[in-house]
Amino acid sequence: MSSDQSAQASPLDRELERLLELGDRVVAMAVKGGATVAECMLRSGAELSAKVRMGEAELVEEAGHRGAGLRVMKGKRVATTSTSDLSEHGIARFVADALELAELSQEDPFAGAADSALLCDPKTLPNLDLYDSAGGDVNAARAIREATRGEAAALAFDPRITNSEGATFGRTAGGAAIVLSSGFRASMKGSYASLSVVPVADDADGKKRRGHYWTSKRYLSELDDAEAVGREAARRTLRKLGARTVSTTEAPVIFDPDAARSMLGLLASCIMGSAIWRKSSYLMGREGSLVASSLVNVVDDPLIPRAPGSRPYDGEGLASRKNVVVENGVLRTYLCDSYSARKLGRQSTGNAARGGGAGVGASTSNFILAAGADSPEAIVKGTARGLYVTEMMGFGFNAITGDFSRGAAGFWVENGELAFPVSEVTISLNLDDLLKSIDAIGSDLDLRTSTAAPTFRVAKMTIAGGKSE
Repeated sequence: MSSDQSAQASPLDRELERLLELGDRVVAMAVKGGATVAECMLRSGAELSAKVRMGEAELVEEAGHRGAGLRVMKGKRVATTSTSDLSEHGIARFVADALELAELSQEDPFAGAADSALLCDPKTLPNLDLYDSAGGDVNAARAIREATRGEAAALAFDPRITNSEGATFGRTAGGAAIVLSSGFRASMKGSYASLSVVPVADDADGKKRRGHYWTSKRYLSELDDAEAVGREAARRTLRKLGARTVSTTEAPVIFDPDAARSMLGLLASCIMGSAIWRKSSYLMGREGSLVASSLVNVVDDPLIPRAPGSRPYDGEGLASRKNVVVENGVLRTYLCDSYSARKLGRQSTGNAARGGGAGVGASTSNFILAAGADSPEAIVKGTARGLYVTEMMGFGFNAITGDFSRGAAGFWVENGELAFPVSEVTISLNLDDLLKSIDAIGSDLDLRTSTAAPTFRVAKMTIAGGKSE
């Protein structure tokens, strides 16, 4: 960056340039100390979270972070370290510790940097528009104000809303720089803002019914209005009043987008290269075979502008790319970083992620179940009898066998209408059968989170309730 460019750059841009220069020094020190591979990841940013309950500010947390992680290799010996002490002494100790740990580690025949021939050119990185300076500038006073507006709208919505577990506004902004001894050197910046509201209503049986709604985007201006979030949270809370269980039966189950996202996350955990080489996934050896309904199309796409999981390059400096994971129900690929790719005898899919300690592993970016043609209302209307799931509790999934069973809540569907709220039931079906039994997919895809799915319906699942039918 020239002196003229530096003068025009934002404070965050200048900070990222400083981090890149520091990364250059760290990598050079590690190589001089005997590392055959040195990879430095540096991060800088700030987070703010403000929680309001019953109109009063309950908690305000604001923190900044600045630190570095280093991965070094001496031949096939690997070590990682991290530090928040970026002083001269701190950096010297940081590098020395990494080199010493590498000497003590065992050799791993699959260890190594990403293939340098696959590294992308930092000069041609796409602009994915991931940073909003306005979001990063939100102060505590504004965060409290937005949270207060959201909660107040929920409390005023209906007299049956008698309490609140609070409203929380959060924002984060910052950037990361990466310097690799193989020659890759780049930085990226991003921001994120969110608001959630959690009202409470008194039910006739004395139980407290809690509902919630939330909004989140990279750009502050794209958040839903705080009062609209509060009203929707209240509406979702009130519709839980009078919830009861149902008799044990087998019936269609409709997953709303939040519940559907949770189910898609289970699939994500099973198509990681690390799960495959560890033999801890029921999808081992299933590439090219049918693993879901022909309606199902799943992609991992890091190139969507302003999306929460987007990135111009992966944690090893490989160019980001869209990967088709499931196409018309057929599994097309596993998602790999360089290490898991070597273990499986293939190339990386550009899915490496690097943690704060500079360790590398495969990860999804924007992992998406493609939207279908039906509206969620049409899917409900087309269901004669079944369960509409809006919430799941607990964790009951075996990735090796695919067996799935979790507590659920939502609404019972009769004759295409939501008849009454349901709680205290358990839904179960092997995930392989569940995905193959999807017979309707909604059009309501919303990228509030990096794993996203629209409403979908499974033709039949076991619903365990109060008594057998």
